[in-house]
Amino acid sequence: MATNVSPKKSDCVLLRPEDNVAICARHLPAGHLLSFTGRTISLREPVKLGHKVASRDLKKGEPIRKYGQIIGFASEAIPAGSWVHVHNCKADLFERDYAFSSEVPPPPKADRERTFMGYVRADGRVGTRNYVALISTVNCSASTAKLIASAFPKDELERYANVDGLLPITHKGGCAMQYDGPDHHQLNRVLAGVARHPNVGAYVIIGLGCEVGQASHLLKTQRLVAIEGAGEGLQDPAPALVINIQDAGGIRKTIEAGVRAIREILPRADQAKRAPAPAAKLILATQCGGSDGNSGITANPALGVASDLLVAQGGTAVLAETTEIYGAEHLLTRRAVNRRVGEKLVERIRWWEWYTGVFGAEINNNPTPGNKEGGLTTIYEKSLGAVAKGGSTALTEVYQYAEPITAQGFVIMDTPGYDPVSMTGLIAGGANIGVFTTGRGSVYGSKPVPTIKVATNTPLYERMEEDMDLNAGVILEGAPVEEVGRRIFEEMLAVASGKKTKSEEQGLGEEEFIPWSVGPVL
Repeated sequence: MATNVSPKKSDCVLLRPEDNVAICARHLPAGHLLSFTGRTISLREPVKLGHKVASRDLKKGEPIRKYGQIIGFASEAIPAGSWVHVHNCKADLFERDYAFSSEVPPPPKADRERTFMGYVRADGRVGTRNYVALISTVNCSASTAKLIASAFPKDELERYANVDGLLPITHKGGCAMQYDGPDHHQLNRVLAGVARHPNVGAYVIIGLGCEVGQASHLLKTQRLVAIEGAGEGLQDPAPALVINIQDAGGIRKTIEAGVRAIREILPRADQAKRAPAPAAKLILATQCGGSDGNSGITANPALGVASDLLVAQGGTAVLAETTEIYGAEHLLTRRAVNRRVGEKLVERIRWWEWYTGVFGAEINNNPTPGNKEGGLTTIYEKSLGAVAKGGSTALTEVYQYAEPITAQGFVIMDTPGYDPVSMTGLIAGGANIGVFTTGRGSVYGSKPVPTIKVATNTPLYERMEEDMDLNAGVILEGAPVEEVGRRIFEEMLAVASGKKTKSEEQGLGEEEFIPWSVGPVL
């Protein structure tokens, strides 16, 4: 794990004494001299930022180590000073000792209680934003949901100062799936998770009428209501507002009905006002996308520090992307508070091995071409860097996709590695703040949950400063990981209190809602 790494400014970083590869902190030419523990080697070829260099001679078949862990095996003899990547490193299978609950750390302690300004809901949860959502049950009603939002008079909406906006929640599914089957229930969990999200003050459900994903099934199985406690002093929540296009008499009439519904619920949603709330009420979604070889050295371990700081406050930090935990899960099972929690994670790993095998794929087909261009060679290397986002505290629970997150502390949610699908599940689970690390330059943004983007290297930050909120590349220039982690934590509190992220300033977040569908389209 790289959580405690604070490399001094140098050309290459050797993360652990037992490692046999180092990571370039900038582009280096052939012949450049590097020093490792008293030895000087010459680069045999040019090596780019984030890529690996053999710090000593490696035999064919020898394990390649980074973070003190195996990231792959030499597919040929590799002389010291050689570039180490997909051409000479392969991800062979190897046994991992899960050692359940053998290294459970003590609970962290905060030096003082921290707060933010949030929307305190009647059930005790706290929102960081306050949207009115138009939730489409099926793709057939998606355009209509968007038309309702655009048809509502802007000047009238602006009179409600405590409402962040109208949010159409649309997607490409909702039909052609097994009725009452796994996909149906999972989609219901996602839609209900948005409807009752602390960042949603009120909502309207927009259906077609003949789809598999019936609004009536959603209401029955998820026990939804229209107002999730917008503020103090509210009466009992009203029944959920549902408009089906076929019942309303077509699109035009549905739009008119939708505008009337919004006009009715806006005053109630506007009753919410920001008030002080403990940081313990934050549920942090951690995500990395467009990763590079520096992700596990800079931004991810810094986010791990921020995660630990939040857990010390009594809050919750959520690690996801199970396919990017693969190969590093043995480090997490050791931290599980009990064997049951550790085995839940292993069961998810085994499910993914089965699931990918059904389609003739392998989990270790990951990383992506962009990841490889950035220096990541194998899924093991990518995973070891990715899990650093989860910090160093005890693993308290493992959740299914979009399952409501109720435990405090460090938890895991089973999601795919595809960023918008993963974040959709985390948001549906109740995460009210997100931090997204990127080394290649992901421009992800989300609604209703603000997402802070952290660059792993300074060239990326300077090139895409309009899209990046923070620069963790300063770690390669000598800044301590802990210091950058504290910056991330402070930014989380500021954004939770209303500060806009770069993606919010650009209006991103409506197209990134993508529920995960695991079954066949019928």
